[in-house]
Amino acid sequence: MKHDREVVLALFLAHLVALVFGLVGLLIMLPHPDLWASDPRAVRVFDWSMKYAGSVHILFGAAAMFAYGVTAIGWRKTGIFAVVSAVLSLTFELVGTGTGWPFGNYAYTNFLGWKVLGRVPYTIPLSWFYMGFAAYLLGSVLAGKLRWRQQGLWTCLFGAFFLSVWDLVLDPAMAHQSLRIRFWEWSDTGAYFGMPVKNLIGWSLTGLCFMALSRICWRADVTLDAFPAIPLGVYAANLLFAMVISASVGLWWPIVLAVALGVVPAILLSRWRPVIGRMRARQVTADA
Repeated sequence: MKHDREVVLALFLAHLVALVFGLVGLLIMLPHPDLWASDPRAVRVFDWSMKYAGSVHILFGAAAMFAYGVTAIGWRKTGIFAVVSAVLSLTFELVGTGTGWPFGNYAYTNFLGWKVLGRVPYTIPLSWFYMGFAAYLLGSVLAGKLRWRQQGLWTCLFGAFFLSVWDLVLDPAMAHQSLRIRFWEWSDTGAYFGMPVKNLIGWSLTGLCFMALSRICWRADVTLDAFPAIPLGVYAANLLFAMVISASVGLWWPIVLAVALGVVPAILLSRWRPVIGRMRARQVTADA
């Protein structure tokens, strides 16, 4: 079990390093080539980062959350969530890039890895999985603390909420015209800092769909005995990454919203002592 904890922690730390590396590339290396262009080794690092850095942090994030899930709730439930979230999100993304529904008219650039059917980078469903899983587990903590009836329903709603808060600050920043590299581009314009509002609705519904379907397949609620420090860390790190990008392009209101709706609730949840130890799960079998 100790070895399992070490693997989870190592993958989580690799995810953090990759996020920091991405920020350095986007905010320092790209705008200031004079700092590195004369060094052949730095040029090689830059060339590598242009090809792979956009996908590396997603791969480590997905691996960290999958390893954590196996440790905390087992192979079966983690595998179900991974497959359901990846398949549904990829389906919705393929429909979205082809028809404009449910997210709006947009297209991915080439900085997130090879594309499924030439439209959706393979890393996108992995991103949906690991952030959706982290959000779901945080939602389960909140639902368990409130002790409302229909805990499975409230877990899905809270999880979809946390996931959507991430999008509030991520989407406007990553496609902003001031960013030197954009990971997707909008053909539509909208009221939310140039982004169509239906994108937010599409995000919420996509997250809610794969969380609810995963919960139905589980046929059980999961209550973690230890506070989920790794999911909180993954969620907070990715929220902070998006906030830093937003700040770099002058988008301050999305940051305010992310702090108020995501950071503050996460801090309140962290009143329970974070434990990166043995994470057992108590499963409450749902009524058939």
